[in-house]
Amino acid sequence: MRVTVVGCSPAWPNPGGAHSGYLVEAPGAGRLLLDCGPGVLARLRAAGGWPAIDAIALTHFHLDHWGDLVPWVWGSLYGGGAGIEPPELIVPPGGAERLRSLGRELDGAGDLFERAFRVREYDDDTAFAVAGFELRAVAVPHYGKPAYGIRVSGAGRVLAYSGDSGPSERLVELARDADLFLCEATLAAGEDGPRGHLSLDEARAAFAASGAGRLLITHRPVELPGDESVEFAFDGLTIDLV
Repeated sequence: MRVTVVGCSPAWPNPGGAHSGYLVEAPGAGRLLLDCGPGVLARLRAAGGWPAIDAIALTHFHLDHWGDLVPWVWGSLYGGGAGIEPPELIVPPGGAERLRSLGRELDGAGDLFERAFRVREYDDDTAFAVAGFELRAVAVPHYGKPAYGIRVSGAGRVLAYSGDSGPSERLVELARDADLFLCEATLAAGEDGPRGHLSLDEARAAFAASGAGRLLITHRPVELPGDESVEFAFDGLTIDLV
């Protein structure tokens, strides 16, 4: 399994960075994109032509995780993606109606996103197949808003992606014995009240509890200090899980 960090910025972009987008590939499978935040489409296009993506899976509907679906729609209908088989778009429960509402706001057409993507919803904690991979989405805490982490299995390897999550046993179980735990650490330290993100120490604690093989920290503002003992994602990083 190959994992490429297309973009990994938090809600505000790091200098020169794209927001959340992670490309997953494996022998015998297609090309799966986890999240599609602002800047991701341009990065994919930089490889040449309209991106050949078989499926896109969204963790939640905060703009830094889905915003580039809007320019993707315009390009699919009127630009470089016209005439190309549309990718599947796998969205959280209730996401199909949310996209129809957004479509009506953008151009009055409730089917706008359905003309550019093959839209379907996933269910919480239920395995499903897409693009030759097996996925399982698990609800995680994110300031009381619907959000999910996603576990991807393929070619005998497992990637666990936190999406945006506060501390949670469900997050630990999502990453249980994964080969790679791609985990956010947006905060400088823990915060009181409803939780929606992790600090670096909380991400490390979730990793240790999960038994995953490798931790990659993402969604980290450059304003916050790093730690030489931890591996941080950066745009363009490619990891081969063999």
